[in-house]
Amino acid sequence: MGFEVRERWGAQPSWARWVLAVYLIGFTEGTVSHIADLVRGGVHAYASFHQVPVQVFLVSLVVLDPLAAVLVGLVRREGLWLAGAVMVMDVSANWWGNRHWLRDDPPQLLGLLPLTLFGLFVVAFAVPLHRTSAR
Repeated sequence: MGFEVRERWGAQPSWARWVLAVYLIGFTEGTVSHIADLVRGGVHAYASFHQVPVQVFLVSLVVLDPLAAVLVGLVRREGLWLAGAVMVMDVSANWWGNRHWLRDDPPQLLGLLPLTLFGLFVVAFAVPLHRTSAR
C-alpha cells in the first residue's frame, strides 16, 4: 500500500502534488474545526443554522472531510470528486445559513471568505487533477 501511494504521488506533475497538498491541508483543517465545534456544542453545535438539513450536513463533515482527505492522500479519483462535492455543499450551506448577514451585518460575511476561496480552489482544480490522477 505504501509503495503504491508513493508511486501515485510520484506520477503526478509537481503542480498537482502542490494542489493535492493544499487539498490535504484544507480538509484536515476542516476536520479539526468541525470536531472542535462538536466538542464545544455537541450535536447541536450548528443550532444557529435554522435549517435542519444544513445542521445535519455540517455535523456529517466530521466524517466527510477526513474521508475526502484520505482519498485525496491516496490520489484516488473518487477522492477528488468527493472533495469537490463536499466543498460545493459546504460553501452553499454556509452561505445559505448565513444569508441574513447580507441584510443585518454584511462585514460578517468576510468570515466566509477563506472557506469560499478554498471551495473555489478545490472546484477549479477538480478536472485538471482528475486528468493527471491514476485510476
